[in-house]
Amino acid sequence: MTDMNDDTTYDVVVVGSGAGGLSTAVAAAEGGASVLVVEKADVCGGATAWSGGWMWAPRNMFAHADGIREDRSLPRTYLENRLGENFDGAKVDALLDGAPEMVEFFETRTALQFTPGAKIADIHGDTPGAGTGHRSVGPKPVSLRKLGPDVARLLRRQLYETSFLGMGIMAGPDLQAFLHSTRSFKAFVHCGVRVTKHLIDLALHQRGQQLVNGTALVGRLLRSALDRGVEIRVSTSATALTTDDSGAVTGVRLAGPEGAYTVTARRGVVLATGGFAHDIDRRRALFPRTPTGREHWTLTPSTTTGDGITLGESVGGRLDRSVASPVAYCPVSVVKYRNGKEGVFPHILDRGKPGVIGVLANGKRFVNEGLGYHDYTLAMVQQVPEGEEVCSWLIADQEYIKYLPLGFAKPLPIPIWPYLRSGYLTRGATLRELAEKIGVDPVGLEQTVEAFNVGARAGVDAEFGRGATPFTIGSGDYANPWPNAALAPLQKGPFYAVKVLPGSFGTFAGLVTDAESRVLNSADEPVPGLFAVGVDQSSVMGGHYPSGGINLGPAMTFGFLTGRRLASTTGENR
Repeated sequence: MTDMNDDTTYDVVVVGSGAGGLSTAVAAAEGGASVLVVEKADVCGGATAWSGGWMWAPRNMFAHADGIREDRSLPRTYLENRLGENFDGAKVDALLDGAPEMVEFFETRTALQFTPGAKIADIHGDTPGAGTGHRSVGPKPVSLRKLGPDVARLLRRQLYETSFLGMGIMAGPDLQAFLHSTRSFKAFVHCGVRVTKHLIDLALHQRGQQLVNGTALVGRLLRSALDRGVEIRVSTSATALTTDDSGAVTGVRLAGPEGAYTVTARRGVVLATGGFAHDIDRRRALFPRTPTGREHWTLTPSTTTGDGITLGESVGGRLDRSVASPVAYCPVSVVKYRNGKEGVFPHILDRGKPGVIGVLANGKRFVNEGLGYHDYTLAMVQQVPEGEEVCSWLIADQEYIKYLPLGFAKPLPIPIWPYLRSGYLTRGATLRELAEKIGVDPVGLEQTVEAFNVGARAGVDAEFGRGATPFTIGSGDYANPWPNAALAPLQKGPFYAVKVLPGSFGTFAGLVTDAESRVLNSADEPVPGLFAVGVDQSSVMGGHYPSGGINLGPAMTFGFLTGRRLASTTGENR
């Protein structure tokens, strides 16, 4: 897959192989364009492969099949209220009009098939226009064997920390089965079959064969691209853009196994390199509460060093510094392995479950834990006093630990002692003992838990409203015996804590583009021949996080629209 082609001229050159880049490539190739995708890493997928794979795509064909036919004004109203001064009507309209077309195209014309998110609600259910479901789609699970050995060679593996022994678990019935495997015979059987098949695959193939979440999305996109003749070169970096006398981008200077060389792009170059989450200098300059740039733990691959941003700036593009947040936050914990290595675990699942709360060093809750991961981390960054380490602790009791995960620590029948031995979890016989061990105010924690327990027993979170909206109810546990699926008292010791730090799934601050994904210069004029999608494009959400899938949904949609547009473009009118 990395051999040079004798013809170094293509209609479209895509730099990066995540959702945005591959969506562009497939759509352009479907329209008859010759396409080259170059990827800096030795595998494809970037942060997309390590994601949940869900996409925010309102008014899609699956919603229509279920009888849900929303007018565009409803999700538009929701975004207008959530984004405020960062609302860009032209880009939002392009997303809302393009998302249904994107879903239908991939579902009906390619190897990418979807699972509808009928029950996935928007995060802020009390905001006008918020949806209670049917606005999301995820990739349908698929066997790697079905996708073929060429895809297997190119596909990035599942992130270990978000798997079970390297086996991905998909949100929905699959995840619910694992969460209830000790409380339901049917769920236990399901999990036993899944784990047995995975262990057999490891023995026979040295990797899991059942792809879910982000690996399923990237695997299906790779199959779709290869089926259309898209050429993919891995271990190949884009080092510079080439331009003509007018300043129009004409191609890319590349460095790969073959050496340094230039390819020409007749219709356009598309930047989709995955943002700058691993660029320490940009983090120091742009991320709040990160004085050295290293007080941050990102979940993106190490290759996300801002190459697309740098390339765009080199020909007149500019980084959008007007977004509400430059970073797409996620609360994380650091997993220390016995071999000395460290992993980063994203706290997506546990925060909203009944029987857990998040507190600061003063022992007080500071946010509705059941809201989105961006909301939790942003509140932590904003509310920890200056001069103190930006962190929080998730606190749970013995009853919680038996049935639900606390970060990387798994519930029964997985033993808890390895997490205690490594220091990942801290245990205290009482809340006071736990607080003293982790450096939290004991009186504050005791008072917080006492007040929380009173409300939890009644099914009400008077302080933050957890369990009062469809999203936070859905983040709870349907098997919870207390009145509210999202709330349960912390009352049975010993008690446990895991330290949570600011991390991210990527960046929101990208290159300034118009509604057609054209990179704009300082005069707000398009740089001819240059486009940006994915998180190389400044977020259409303006640095806000109104719903799950608001990175991948726009990446797929603007990639699809850009590829389709480039397929119908000539070199003269690009």
